[in-house]
Amino acid sequence: MLRVAVPNKGSLSDPATAMLREAGYRQRRDHRELVLIDPESGTEFFFLRPRDIATYVGAGQLEIGITGRDLLLDSDAEPDEILGLDFGHSTFRYAAVPGSATTIADFAGKRIATSYSGIVRKDLQKHGIEASVVHLDGAVETAVRLGVADIIADVVSTGTTLRQAGLEIVGDPILQSEAVLIRRPGAEPSDEVDHLLRRINGVIIARQYVMIDYDVRTELLDEAAALTPGIESPTISPLQDTDWVAVRAMVTRKETHRIMDELWNLGAKGILVTDILACRL
Repeated sequence: MLRVAVPNKGSLSDPATAMLREAGYRQRRDHRELVLIDPESGTEFFFLRPRDIATYVGAGQLEIGITGRDLLLDSDAEPDEILGLDFGHSTFRYAAVPGSATTIADFAGKRIATSYSGIVRKDLQKHGIEASVVHLDGAVETAVRLGVADIIADVVSTGTTLRQAGLEIVGDPILQSEAVLIRRPGAEPSDEVDHLLRRINGVIIARQYVMIDYDVRTELLDEAAALTPGIESPTISPLQDTDWVAVRAMVTRKETHRIMDELWNLGAKGILVTDILACRL
């Protein structure tokens, strides 16, 4: 039976559960459940603290896990990242009081507060910087004001929280993170793992694409097909009126409205867009 680790709480928990459910796996309904067996797929799910998942998978106790790339790299475990899951995106950066530091070279001899000590130590080592790393479990942005640190390293989205704390971003991002699928290091090829990967890949692609259907005059088909080339090529079906054909193709979700506008301007009619729940390509 394939054993899979899933975040039991935090920002990755609900999206991970939703993705697995969309991929056809049974998932828990009660957040107090710690273990769940899906007999139909032959999979056992373990709901664990996100920070612990890399350790369990890296030690070989579980074959597969979902965690954040930041948590993976912050750990001392060495599981293999095998797939980015396109949710839980975040950017990890340094911040300091304006004017106190302009580049990472200015961090030498300073105190850096963070909840991700492993990532920060590795980054400082990469840049040849000697500095003290102060580990905090939360509220990192207040560390400078309270005199615990000179600089912080934390997840940054809009930067509003940093500005409210009187800090500004320094240097380039340390890390671009997202939820990732990880695997036991050195694992042998597995049909069960390949099956799970196909299912999850199908969900990821389905979320990125929609299906578009429309009717277009035959003489405009080549121009319309250029707008909606599909994966291999669009599906073309004849209509009762031989001057018209029906077209069906997958298009990227983010370009949907632009493509609809261009098809309309071209003369296409009956333009419909539908969601794709899952796919295999």
